[in-house]
Amino acid sequence: MGETQRDVAREPEDLARLFHARANAGDAEGLVALYEAGATLAVGEVVASGHDEIRRFYTDLLARKSDFPEPETLPAIRNGDLALTFARLPNGAFSVEAARRQADGTWLWAIDQLKIKPAAKG
Repeated sequence: MGETQRDVAREPEDLARLFHARANAGDAEGLVALYEAGATLAVGEVVASGHDEIRRFYTDLLARKSDFPEPETLPAIRNGDLALTFARLPNGAFSVEAARRQADGTWLWAIDQLKIKPAAKG
């Protein structure tokens, strides 16, 4: 699918919906398109910076995993052109991202903390 044909995030909460659809479609390029060019992706620690590294990360992930359960998307917290986005995964883990409104009014992630495990009860 060409970039001009892809849905874009008109609101920061759209990013999680687009991520879920593209991950389940095996669309690594579509996932990369949800990030700013210089974005940082972390899974506990930084694993990718910039589109090339993010592309490598998702290409590898999609080659190993084919099912991404739908998360519960929580309302974004906004401050002007910045927003924190949150999604709760079915296993209780969270993803937390910093999104930025682009010049064209769409939203892209600048920082993505892909998975934060819930605290152990005890």
